[in-house]
Amino acid sequence: MKIGILGSGEVGQALGTGFVAAGHTVRIGSRDPSRASLADWVASVGGSGSTGTFADAASFGEVVVVATLGTAIEEAVRTAGVDRFEGKVVIDVSNPLKRGPDGAPALARGFTTSNGEELQKVLPRARVVKAFNTVGHSLFYRPILPGGPPDMYLCGNDAAAKESVTRLLHDFGWPSVIDIGGIEGARELEALCILWVKTALRLQNFDIAFKVLRK
Repeated sequence: MKIGILGSGEVGQALGTGFVAAGHTVRIGSRDPSRASLADWVASVGGSGSTGTFADAASFGEVVVVATLGTAIEEAVRTAGVDRFEGKVVIDVSNPLKRGPDGAPALARGFTTSNGEELQKVLPRARVVKAFNTVGHSLFYRPILPGGPPDMYLCGNDAAAKESVTRLLHDFGWPSVIDIGGIEGARELEALCILWVKTALRLQNFDIAFKVLRK
């Protein structure tokens, strides 16, 4: 499958590497597609990875991942061209983070809306699924932990799109995927990111993930 990724930082590159390892071809879109770190990424994944603009990545992908800075997702998809997302599964990985008065991370939006919901509004003819946002990029692919594989949460309005993303997550090594319902569930998932960050800071360990214990 062809995967387009908007966002070329650590998150976008980690996802790109995971998708290539799972057998897909990837194009990462960036505001500066010629920068050295992206050339290094292309070299690391061989012929299965390429770079381009946001528009290039959105056109290329059968599935498109939005992994830009969380406060810039609307700008990114408009720059790419809204029509390029029509009918496609769009995986929203973003978190709307800002610095609070004490310098700690906080939500730039929440309670009444979320990045996932706002992205679905900007892309009304795409099928947005929130996923990957509750774990650090080091554990995106094959998260092997002493307590067993963690759980991945997702949400979205389109059942078939969620099934497609669930299959991709299984390919990534996430056997347990918890669907919490419609895209409005992104409010809770984006807040869960803050809990993840605060927990990681307290433990001084960012290789952590959430798991629901079942009786």
